[in-house]
Amino acid sequence: MTARALNANLFVYGSLLTAERHPMGERLSREARLVGAATLQGRLYAISWYPGAVDSADPGDLVHGEIFALADPAASLAWLDQYEGVTHGPASVTKPAEYARLEREVRLVDGSRRTAWVYLYQRPVDGRTWIAGGRWSAR
Repeated sequence: MTARALNANLFVYGSLLTAERHPMGERLSREARLVGAATLQGRLYAISWYPGAVDSADPGDLVHGEIFALADPAASLAWLDQYEGVTHGPASVTKPAEYARLEREVRLVDGSRRTAWVYLYQRPVDGRTWIAGGRWSAR
């Protein structure tokens, strides 16, 4: 039995967007190929100076972002996990990690679908500002 290859697709929606020109986004651009604009079914919230996306059962809730194809998924995901505050192993019940890296289906502008890694916010969003349009750059 062969091991499943690590998914190379990454969906980003905040500081890692190319238009944000954040140093970590620039690093991502050096280590990956921009596939294009895409959407994720979910809701986008302003957490601080950065956003957090959460799952939504409503197909009308969309988070707009970009898909990247990682050249070396294991290496890039290691530093991205650190940047996003993902912890591996037992999570604290009282204060879970801020984000979890999960695979979700995303839709590209041409209508095609891909499974991609996405960092989803794990803490309660009560009191956070919902970004109804789903676009961090348009906040």
